Amino acid sequence: MPIQPPPLPDDVTEPEPEKETLEGFLDYYRAVIVRKVAGLSLEDASRPLVSSGTSLLGVVKHLGYVERGWFQSGIEGKSFEVPWTDEDPDADFRIEPGETIEGVVAWYREQCALAREVVAAAPDLDALEQRIREGRPRRSLRWILVHMIEETARHAGHMDIIREQIDGAVGD
Repeated sequence: MPIQPPPLPDDVTEPEPEKETLEGFLDYYRAVIVRKVAGLSLEDASRPLVSSGTSLLGVVKHLGYVERGWFQSGIEGKSFEVPWTDEDPDADFRIEPGETIEGVVAWYREQCALAREVVAAAPDLDALEQRIREGRPRRSLRWILVHMIEETARHAGHMDIIREQIDGAVGD
């Protein structure tokens, strides 16, 4: 059975737990992202069908870097190498020779699992990033979760359009 967003209760007598609600919506969209490449060939999943050069598998790869960046780097303060540069800012979207759907999806799922561990270990939603970025405020876990829902859902919409162009599949 596919993951569904958290249900809305019929009769709200107590507020829904905020952290679980945010995590539930993010996990729902994470599952949508993976479903968008299911059943495709590597050629179709890697084929850019919009002028920006975006492909379905490229979005999965990009979102893995976003997960790692906000949770492991942001909240935990870990440092990682990144594929993009000022000269090649979209390298995280590019599928390199030898990469496979299975490999990119597994890496994305691993980044999501590590992000869930970071969220579980955080003392509360007000926990601040450990990463210091010059000229930018440190963000709270709450802000990061909301941002990740927005980022993942926005890219799921992009993927809807690209997938429809490939084989006519619509919806999640």
